[in-house]
Amino acid sequence: MPFIDFISKKKLKIWEGISGSFHHSQQLTFGHITLDKGIALPEHSHVHEQWTHVISGQLEFTINGETTLLQPGMAAHIPSFALHSAKAITECKVIDCFLPVREDFIELEKKS
Repeated sequence: MPFIDFISKKKLKIWEGISGSFHHSQQLTFGHITLDKGIALPEHSHVHEQWTHVISGQLEFTINGETTLLQPGMAAHIPSFALHSAKAITECKVIDCFLPVREDFIELEKKS
């Protein structure tokens, strides 16, 4: 499927205050994510390499102890197993890419 309409895709609740819609290829997961204002994603890590690109809002992001305020047009690269956390200063819309595929998100989609 070469074209994906994220506007009409079903929104998935990932965690409290974080939702989005995803598409998965054989190798990666691509998502449009909304983070509610004030939501904090606790420090964690995963096998997936991750890119987070801010479309709107302000997102305080910490990777391996280094913190910056991401604003529209800025992105973060999270290597595999790097400790990271985030806090939405305002409501945020981001694009996330994960390599390899987020099998846990696929399972959430199947259950919703």
